[in-house]
Amino acid sequence: MINNAYFFNLKNNFLDNIGWSCFQLGLVCLPSSALISYVFLLVALFDGILKRRNLYWREYWNYPLVLVAFLMVIGCIRSHTGWLAWLGLFNWLPFFLFFWGLQPYLLSPERRKKCASWLVLGSLPVLITGFGQLWLGWEGPWEIFDGLIVWFVSPGGEPLGRLSGLFDYANIAAAWLAGIWPFCLASVLYPFIVGRNRVIPCALLVAIVSAMILTDSRNAWGAIVLGLPFVFGTASWSWLIPLMVISFLPVIIAVLPALDFEIQQFARSIVPDSIWMRLNDMQFVDTRTFEATRIGQWQVAVNLIFEKPWLGWGAAAFSIIYPLRTGLFHGHSHNLPLELAISHGILVSFLINIFVFSLLIISGFYRIFNKLNSNKNIIVDRAWWTSTLILICFHATDIPLFDSRINILGWILLIGLRCMIDNSINCNNLLKKI
Repeated sequence: MINNAYFFNLKNNFLDNIGWSCFQLGLVCLPSSALISYVFLLVALFDGILKRRNLYWREYWNYPLVLVAFLMVIGCIRSHTGWLAWLGLFNWLPFFLFFWGLQPYLLSPERRKKCASWLVLGSLPVLITGFGQLWLGWEGPWEIFDGLIVWFVSPGGEPLGRLSGLFDYANIAAAWLAGIWPFCLASVLYPFIVGRNRVIPCALLVAIVSAMILTDSRNAWGAIVLGLPFVFGTASWSWLIPLMVISFLPVIIAVLPALDFEIQQFARSIVPDSIWMRLNDMQFVDTRTFEATRIGQWQVAVNLIFEKPWLGWGAAAFSIIYPLRTGLFHGHSHNLPLELAISHGILVSFLINIFVFSLLIISGFYRIFNKLNSNKNIIVDRAWWTSTLILICFHATDIPLFDSRINILGWILLIGLRCMIDNSINCNNLLKKI
């Protein structure tokens, strides 16, 4: 276990140094411009690495990432996708270093609370452009700072009628909004965004949930349901879960097959058509072939894994091979564990998944579901843990991390889980002594 006193026994106050400032600027700029955000985060990364450069091998969480990096590089040497395989490493290897070098900025609940606030406030351009494109017909591209930031805002959304804001596609916007909405809910329960009032957090919560609904993403709708019980905490489950079941019962009846026809028709008369039809894909019943469905894509993905199980085919292999075998195009397999196994082999996929779920389970045990934790700040950690869980669930049926902004958001959340595990109470005590 690393002695966190190392990070705080510095000559200057850590909260005032350039690394911490750049880290916060990187978070607030992240949804608007990945490029500007990366510049700030790289400065923060170098500062964080310098402060703990001698401790890398004492951090046991780095070991699986080092092994994964080695296997990925070996796989690229023998890949079937050439330079695309090497290019695909940029979706992973830099973030393994981020996981180590950015930990000092999330070591305490107070810092995670501050960072959660910046992620929410930085999302205002997503909301403004999203509502503007749907209701006011706004159309990009818009350029800021002489083209340094370009927002490709599609009039009416992308696809048409679905809110996408400054993202390329509605499902990507849905992933971002779903990843930050638990922080808004937490701030309504225990205000920490823009002071101690609840008015602004409530307004942001309504706006974000409305935008999630307007993305027409089933994952986003599920994220709304999934986030409630975990942010409220286990103490609320005795009344919250039954209330949620009763509230969503008409939707469940309207969607599930093999129910009494008259009861189901009654439920469908209550639930808007756009919701229940979207949830069971009835709008595609006459137009979508089996190969175009998620199950069809996963079937092809499993076959590809069995053909080259150990080192995989190389990054982007699915997008190349899938059209050759089905005559249809999809950029990925819509499941991250499968995509990893196709590109880099079963062992890489297994190690990454064990790494992520270990962080989720252990942090949940120590900080989220531990009844001994009564600190008010625990609600921020609950929201942080919930946001991570939501993004993990997104990657079971989609892969939004191929958007670099979602990728870095996911790694920031994982870093926060790591810091929750690493004796957060002692970190708080050390911060008080500075």
